[in-house]
Amino acid sequence: MAKKILITGFTGQVGSQLVDFVLENTNYDVIGMMRWQESMDNLYHLTDRINRKDRIDLFYADLNDYSALARMLKSVRPNYISHLAAQSYPKTSFDIPIETLQTNIIGTANLLEAIRQQKELDGYDPVVHVCSSSEVYGKANPGQLLGEDTPFHGASPYSISKIGTDYLGRFYGEAYSIRTLITRMGTHSGPKRSDVFFESTVAKQIALIEAGFQEPILKVGNLASARTFQDTRDVVRAYFLLMEESAKGNIKCGDYFNIAGEEAFQLPEVIKILLGMSTRDDIKVVTDVERLRPIDADYQMFDNTKIRSVINWKPEIPVIQMFEDLLNHWREEIAKGKIPLNR
Repeated sequence: MAKKILITGFTGQVGSQLVDFVLENTNYDVIGMMRWQESMDNLYHLTDRINRKDRIDLFYADLNDYSALARMLKSVRPNYISHLAAQSYPKTSFDIPIETLQTNIIGTANLLEAIRQQKELDGYDPVVHVCSSSEVYGKANPGQLLGEDTPFHGASPYSISKIGTDYLGRFYGEAYSIRTLITRMGTHSGPKRSDVFFESTVAKQIALIEAGFQEPILKVGNLASARTFQDTRDVVRAYFLLMEESAKGNIKCGDYFNIAGEEAFQLPEVIKILLGMSTRDDIKVVTDVERLRPIDADYQMFDNTKIRSVINWKPEIPVIQMFEDLLNHWREEIAKGKIPLNR
């Protein structure tokens, strides 16, 4: 019988990329946890397989509904769980802090507690990947290389929620010997990246301008930030390799890893790169005060030493290619008549 991997948040950018990776590179079956009203835009290429239950199936549940999670685990009993579901946009978290904290912290606690209860009941023992975020480091000092033991400094309700998520994953691993591993992913992007994130909203606006749906004015927020970038398709490969090593017993319960790109950019450089790919040469860049956050995580450079000591991994997709793929994604969406909001 094929092994099963449960992916929470599988309709999102990262979740859908992980689905593709698993289907293309393993014989595992995929169980996608989603709320019934979620958009399937990132998974339309798989709906025929889902309808035929060809190695991929759905389970409708919500992180805030403990009974649904418990029922799912009892019914599905996946060998691996990749917990990606979250309210994931830092800027939005300033507007909906309670929902962000509820979904990301309490929702994660619900899932881990349901796993603990099932383990105590009948010995159920899956590998559990808990997706934290590099945002847990928050306001880092410029020039500081962020390692796994760098102190946390929350810079948004989102980052605070991920600090809670991070600690929960570690606690359930250390206290109850659940095979949790925690990842703190640096900035990641590519096709399917939500339009509210910096590089994606820049690419989206350029595509809107090229198609005549926006004046040649590119609206941005704070550009005083430096960070690494990596392609999400490289990230999900790291996730899977880590879960495999955990299944072999090579990762201690509750261990945690940075996953970061190796190409760093100032945000004005990102704009310059994407504008250089545009068919228009008359686009002006302006600051939009509505895009500014009260506080920013404005410096994120990471040390990948720890993850490389466990798995044979490094980013393979050049960031320039990732930016081009992202811009082409928005061009294709708009060409289909899917006109995104300008936000």
